[in-house]
Amino acid sequence: MSKWNMIKVWCCAFLAVFLLIPAFAGADDVTDSINEGLKSYQKGEHGSAVESLNYAVQLIQQMKGEGLEAFLPEPLSGWTAEPASSQASGGAMMGGAVAASRAYSKDSSSVDIQIITDSPMMQGVMMMFSNPMFATADGGKLEKINGEKAIVKYDAANREGEIQLVVANRFFIVIDGSDVSKDDLKSYAQGIDFKKLATVP
Repeated sequence: MSKWNMIKVWCCAFLAVFLLIPAFAGADDVTDSINEGLKSYQKGEHGSAVESLNYAVQLIQQMKGEGLEAFLPEPLSGWTAEPASSQASGGAMMGGAVAASRAYSKDSSSVDIQIITDSPMMQGVMMMFSNPMFATADGGKLEKINGEKAIVKYDAANREGEIQLVVANRFFIVIDGSDVSKDDLKSYAQGIDFKKLATVP
């Protein structure tokens, strides 16, 4: 397939994706960027077309990240939390990782949660979860949390640990804590609605 035919395919693909996006804030900017890309393509301005479509991708990724923020749990009793935030990696045509995160604290205790999707790392993460030898190589243990397979690492002496989960083979969740109990780490993991997350398009 020639470079220009590929650009045409990208244009059609972006239109198809856009039609599946619900009406939410910023959608007009996505439409404008896609239309600008199509107009540039029709004029033979392929560089401008790619730039506009890349910008549309970035906007859609940002929306996707903001959607993931809703799955970050509320703080446990006695804890406080920073506002949730999200970010998308560079708007390359092939897409990049989208992540939402939130920080929680209680006195000297802290927990950070990240939900990551569209990551090039996902294949490696899936290999780790499918092979118990890899999953437990550095002291982790396989457990089930709300029905999902998790790798739990916890150092009782230092009161620090990490929980990793994969949901629907698309979402990588990392819960990292310091000066925290294992029960609190697991409680934060249990506060994420895995079933609803799995239905996110």
